[in-house]
Amino acid sequence: MFESMGLPLPAESLLITAALYAATTHRLNIYGVATAGVTGAIMGDNFGYLIGKALGFHLLLRHGRKVGLTPQRLLLGRYVFRQHGGIVVFFGRFIAILRVFVALMAGANHMHWRSFLIFNAMGGLCWAGGYSLITYYLGHEALRLSGPAAWIVIPIGVAVIVGMLVFLKKNEKRLTKEALEAAENDPALVHGMEAELKQ
Repeated sequence: MFESMGLPLPAESLLITAALYAATTHRLNIYGVATAGVTGAIMGDNFGYLIGKALGFHLLLRHGRKVGLTPQRLLLGRYVFRQHGGIVVFFGRFIAILRVFVALMAGANHMHWRSFLIFNAMGGLCWAGGYSLITYYLGHEALRLSGPAAWIVIPIGVAVIVGMLVFLKKNEKRLTKEALEAAENDPALVHGMEAELKQ
């Protein structure tokens, strides 16, 4: 909940750890873990939306650098929200940087609340529920792996994760470039951010 409100906390790691703990020790109920994750994600995003709407874009612009939200990333967020708000809310849940700020950005950019709520609920359900249950069932299967199979599966898993991180980083740069180009033709896109973007 707190991560979804805008605090840079390791919610994803916590979900995965709790699911693995449930899979290996059976001291936690996996459906309880998934339910807590989904509920916290949806509640946190709604609080974040209200904070973003009440305090607006200036709060993010003023304090965003402290948590990695540079003016360029704010511009990227504003640009992408104008193009695909609902999709950003849904898929933003699966990207670490966006997950922390997507609700604040939705509120700050005055996305319609009903639309936000629908995409937020679907994203929270797929992200928290999906991560918990998939990790739980994969954890069971991983415990059965031994010998050569484990030595093959583990490096492949690490390679996939590293590949995803590189892919996301490259796309962030490309989209930021597109946002800057769009801002040249749409002054409203950079309204209130001109000085920060020049720095």
